[in-house]
Amino acid sequence: MQTTLIGHSSRLESPKSKSSSFAVSRRSIPSRQSIALISEHGDPAADIGREEAGGQNVYVRKVGEALARLGWQVDMFTRKTRLDDAVIVQHSPHCRTIRLSAGPEHFVPRDELFQYMPEFVESLLKFQAKDGGNYPLVHTNYWMSGWVGLQLKQVSNIQLVHTYHSLGAIKYQTLARPPIAHTRLAAEQQILEQATCVVATSPQEQEHLRSLVSKGGYVEVIPCGTDVDTFRLLPQSDARSALGFGSDEKVVVYVGRFDPRKGIETLVRAFAELYNRTEDALKATLRLVIVGGCQPGQADADERSRIEALVAELGIADNTTFAGQVGHDRLPLYYTAADVCVIPSHYEPFGLVAIEAMACGTPVIASNVGGLKFTVVPEETGLLVAPQDVQGFAAAMEQVLTQSHWSAQVRTQATTWVQENFSWTGVAAQLSDLYRRLLVESLMEQPIHVLAEPRTGRSPLRLSA
Repeated sequence: MQTTLIGHSSRLESPKSKSSSFAVSRRSIPSRQSIALISEHGDPAADIGREEAGGQNVYVRKVGEALARLGWQVDMFTRKTRLDDAVIVQHSPHCRTIRLSAGPEHFVPRDELFQYMPEFVESLLKFQAKDGGNYPLVHTNYWMSGWVGLQLKQVSNIQLVHTYHSLGAIKYQTLARPPIAHTRLAAEQQILEQATCVVATSPQEQEHLRSLVSKGGYVEVIPCGTDVDTFRLLPQSDARSALGFGSDEKVVVYVGRFDPRKGIETLVRAFAELYNRTEDALKATLRLVIVGGCQPGQADADERSRIEALVAELGIADNTTFAGQVGHDRLPLYYTAADVCVIPSHYEPFGLVAIEAMACGTPVIASNVGGLKFTVVPEETGLLVAPQDVQGFAAAMEQVLTQSHWSAQVRTQATTWVQENFSWTGVAAQLSDLYRRLLVESLMEQPIHVLAEPRTGRSPLRLSA
């Protein structure tokens, strides 16, 4: 499909738009400033763990809810993917998810979704006209949402803030390029150069933006966060009892999607290596718990089947538990019950699972890539290992599981690190300050792009002594 990247949606080839009727009510408190968050494939109201529901969904919803508590009126827009899903989900009096019709109302893989983005723009504008709302600032998430934001920027005077969540320039270094790759890479460059501000979630992501995408544009570093009221220190014995784990077990947990880029194969092979080097009397105490759901007939179900076959082939089936999709309310039990949480991703822009686990006091072993180098403090909150290094991950797991005194220190330090630096309230406060500054600067007609050097926001965080 040949599509002009930047331009009015009317100039684009798009499927015939459906007529949409929205059950909406006008806002009763006009003093609140309305803003829009856009997450075209990551539904903020979706159950975490199903296809395409992961860190981005959590980020958008938690940021939206926290911004509402800080005084904003927040509308979060996503694509409707199920016929029986509600069009509007009200999370709080001033925060809601709005599901727009854009293409078929069923799951569409991300690499096939861009063709429906012109219709997404049209549906959003129709909703806005019917609701009578005005969004002077729009925060987009992922490159297709950023493309939508650029279209909106052409037809209205908005301040456009963008968070990438992942970069094609990094993804395509290790994977074959799909047909959409050229479009994505070009869009990511245009977003960086033309958005009002790009929010990088770590200094490492900022470096990648500058070295791999463009030297232009304005970037601030504001990390992701976690709910420190939900993810917190709990008695490990209580968590293990609730989940049926034995008190003497050595528990390794993985939390995330079934996706080859998440590196589950590396973890499974490393666990098998650890199992094979463990004394026979202790082999039964080792347990690998893989937390994450999948959709029958979709790519994540195929990946789960592949991992299950590998587990059987390596002889660790009796020591491996596939927990399936776990609700956000029970997820802290898995982190707390674990002796270590392993994140073997090939790349992570930030690493939300890492801070959730650390908030629960669980040491983290993660790939030494992307934002994980920012969230995990080596030897203080966990360990970093080269991606796809089976021997390295096995050695790191052995260190955490056998050095009990060191692991106990890490548990305390990890919790403190997250509470001081990564609460959703703190993250939303930084975003709120950025939004207000951008809106003021727009009124003063002082665009921030005139700065000689882009500001980076906060300096890299350091663990307090």
